Amino acid sequence: MYASSSLTQAQQRAAVGLFEAGWGDTAVASELGVSRWPVRKLFQRWRVRGRGALVMASGKKVYPFETKVAVAQRFLAGEPKTDLAIEFGLSSPQIVQRWGRILREQGEDGLRPRPRGRKTATGPSDEIETLRREVERLRAENAYLGKLRALMEPQSRSR
Repeated sequence: MYASSSLTQAQQRAAVGLFEAGWGDTAVASELGVSRWPVRKLFQRWRVRGRGALVMASGKKVYPFETKVAVAQRFLAGEPKTDLAIEFGLSSPQIVQRWGRILREQGEDGLRPRPRGRKTATGPSDEIETLRREVERLRAENAYLGKLRALMEPQSRSR
């Protein structure tokens, strides 16, 4: 079951039963006395997966970049999202709609996989090397200031 759905499990089972009896999403929503939009999403999933629409898929499936681009381009060309979801074995027509929006707004680069997780921290060797360079610079500066002071002392004594 989809946790974000406003339909209860009993309502979802009843809706799928009515879909199988030939009812449409609007008629089912009226019959059950619920909002049309969650019933419509369930109806679209049911058209793709049948009774499997009641079962939540385990894990998140990752689709190849080329598949995403092909599906999104065909969707933007006017093919129905439900037909594309069935053809490519997607879990929901909403995926097709999302890929189409991303392709339209961000181009193909928006559909490319992005690296996940935290970026690797700078290793301790890099940090130690940075600190060594800083210590070396400060020692050189200290030596320079010491010699400058030594040069300035005879002038201040002679006054």
